[in-house]
Amino acid sequence: LTTKYLFPQDYKGQKLAEQIFQGIILVSAVIGFIYGYLTEQFGWTVYIVMAGFALSCLLTLPPWPMYRRNPLKWLPVQELGMEEKKPADRKPKRHAKS
Repeated sequence: LTTKYLFPQDYKGQKLAEQIFQGIILVSAVIGFIYGYLTEQFGWTVYIVMAGFALSCLLTLPPWPMYRRNPLKWLPVQELGMEEKKPADRKPKRHAKS
């Protein structure tokens, strides 16, 4: 697997998704509150906020390409062989007292 599939969003993409999510929730809550207040129907407030939540989930949860514009540069894998370890790095074994 490549990092493209393991990490579908980069850090800037996560920040953008969070801003979009919070913005849509805030706007739908304000609109829902105003509309519900004017119509005196609390149900409409709930429906509008739920619709905003569904829209924000649709826009932010899938790994859209706009969230992957700044991929991370990973360091190459360095394998450490057994011959590179020094004998002094190993701890001596302690035996239990009888």
